[in-house]
Amino acid sequence: MTFSTLALVVALGLCGPILAVRRSWRIPVILGELIAGILFGSTGFGILHTSDPIFTFLADMGFAVVMFVAGTHVPVRDPAVRSALGVGAIRAGMVGLLAAAAGFGVAQWLGTGHGGIYAVLMASSSAALVLPIIDSLGLRGKPVLALTAQVAIADTACVIALPLVIDPAEAGRAALGAIAVAAAAAILFLVLRQLELSGARRRVHRLSEDRAFALELRVSLAVLFALCALATQTHVSIMLAGFAAGLAVAGIGEPRRVARQLFAINDGFLGPLFFVWLGARLNLREFGEHPKLIGLGLLLGVGAILVHLATRAVGQPLAFGALAAAQIGVPVAAVTVGTQLHVLVPGESSAVMLGTLCTIAGAALAASWTAGATRVDD
Repeated sequence: MTFSTLALVVALGLCGPILAVRRSWRIPVILGELIAGILFGSTGFGILHTSDPIFTFLADMGFAVVMFVAGTHVPVRDPAVRSALGVGAIRAGMVGLLAAAAGFGVAQWLGTGHGGIYAVLMASSSAALVLPIIDSLGLRGKPVLALTAQVAIADTACVIALPLVIDPAEAGRAALGAIAVAAAAAILFLVLRQLELSGARRRVHRLSEDRAFALELRVSLAVLFALCALATQTHVSIMLAGFAAGLAVAGIGEPRRVARQLFAINDGFLGPLFFVWLGARLNLREFGEHPKLIGLGLLLGVGAILVHLATRAVGQPLAFGALAAAQIGVPVAAVTVGTQLHVLVPGESSAVMLGTLCTIAGAALAASWTAGATRVDD
């Protein structure tokens, strides 16, 4: 990793906003970043070398911050969402059961033996993708609250389940590590709540704002990386550490100033760097050697959409089911962790990301249809 390589990576990250600039397409920014990484990485020109330890460490930092921000998007404090938890839990559970059947069926058919991973992927949702779409469309009402609760439950459950299914032989150790990280996050929540109730957090906030110290951001990052250190020591993915830290912060309410600062760090530097690194790590040439993995990617994507559409049977609109199928954090974590542990077969990482893009495309179409229906109703 040199400054010239770093400059290239940051410049490639601009492909995300460029591709997503047209609002009507509803393309997530990360898509352009992934494509740029693919073009300059293993699949394309081979300029970016993801085996570089410095590049990898920076990408790990980005992964932790991405999952932290995703955790802060879960609306754990919204009383309206909490009132819809029952319906959301039923729908998330229904999707989970169908995803388990579909995931193990796909694994049996293709002979990969990764039914648990596929099940978690198909059952997952992404609060970081779905909630901004809901806000941008101005959707309101009980069906929207139930959708939000369903996405929050599925997102959290799948983040917890992924480390357990991705390496079943080490599931016991992963479970103990996950408990340790969850306990640390719970302690963090209690400390933050006490600081909030005592007024100490507000006093620090005023001091930091008046003196431009950025104290809350510094403390947030220090705590995040401390949890990542605990996760590393207990052999748990930093995915769980980042997400748990985000949930703890969401539990007491993230200050707007910290949210803006995290946005700058995540969306301006570490996040794009991570997704460019991830794209560079994917080798789509392996599809030529293993063409059946293209089918796997399509099955994962279409399967995820279909199991979410099945909630129409319990009263959820089809468009909302397609929105709930949108995923990003769990598949990215599966690819990152699975590649690090050498669990996934060659080309399987690319298949997982292909499935992810299918769900994003489905969510974009559902959002466009919903937006059109809303305009007609108005």
